[in-house]
Amino acid sequence: MASPRLIHVGSAVIDFIYRLERLPAPGDDLTASTFAALPGGGFNMMLAAKRSGMPTAYAGKIGDGLCGSMLTAAFKAEGIDCLQPPSIGIDTGTCVVLITEDSERTFISKPGAEGVITPADFIHMQPLSGDWVFTSGYTLAYPGSRLSQARFISELPEATVFAFDPTGIVSEIEGDILNTVLARTNWLSCNRAEASVIAGPGTDHELAGRLLTRYCPRAEGIVIRAGSSGALLALRGKVPVFVPAFRVETVDTNGAGDTHVGSFIAALGRGKPPVGALRYANAAAAISTTRHGGSVAPTASEINQFLTRAQEKNSA
Repeated sequence: MASPRLIHVGSAVIDFIYRLERLPAPGDDLTASTFAALPGGGFNMMLAAKRSGMPTAYAGKIGDGLCGSMLTAAFKAEGIDCLQPPSIGIDTGTCVVLITEDSERTFISKPGAEGVITPADFIHMQPLSGDWVFTSGYTLAYPGSRLSQARFISELPEATVFAFDPTGIVSEIEGDILNTVLARTNWLSCNRAEASVIAGPGTDHELAGRLLTRYCPRAEGIVIRAGSSGALLALRGKVPVFVPAFRVETVDTNGAGDTHVGSFIAALGRGKPPVGALRYANAAAAISTTRHGGSVAPTASEINQFLTRAQEKNSA
């Protein structure tokens, strides 16, 4: 059976990435050790899904300026279809990414065309039979897109699988909008902090239970990512399972969450059982942290070789 297509209806931007010894204090004048301008945001997630074998298309908005041109070229190079025509008179948004010596990152975002969605755009965003639809929290927080984005998601066909990553901006999403989207979610992937914003304090197991019962009544499963420790998988009607992360020498965590989500969805779409899909995603995220930059998702072949080596090491 052919793999379903992933339709990303959220945001993709251009990242301006600076590597610093530390974050600047007020009035500081620091010098970066490296700089790069690369496609980011939703692009990283789509890249991970595409490289893991899932046909992928972007149904968000792209501007007609320099950043929009960079993003369009990047999508073309990776074989990711763009379903919307260019937005005239507005460029694609940007994100300043500050990477410190401990490999952690800080984001400063400025939305552009991707942050303006109206019902007139829906015609370009409609899934075909069998497609999966995904969005992140960004377009649900931006004033120019949040109402239309939530409406589009709530009106998705019953058979369409909808996956959602609220991201670190989740606290800025209005409650009614967030609840509308969570109520339509089939697969939720978030980190511990994001889960706590939605469901309140508690252990990972408690958070997963509340997310399934109170917030995501349609969800098949919840993934709570715990960084370098691993991730918890909670499936409806089953005991949650924690899948440990793989130990690697990390140089850059930028894009690791996007890589995890994209590879997890691609693995599910190819028919992997959820626990196997999560282990696959853990491997993909681990590999990505050994590389500089956000757009560094590994291919399916690289991930499978990594998993084979890990299995051989455990068996030795």
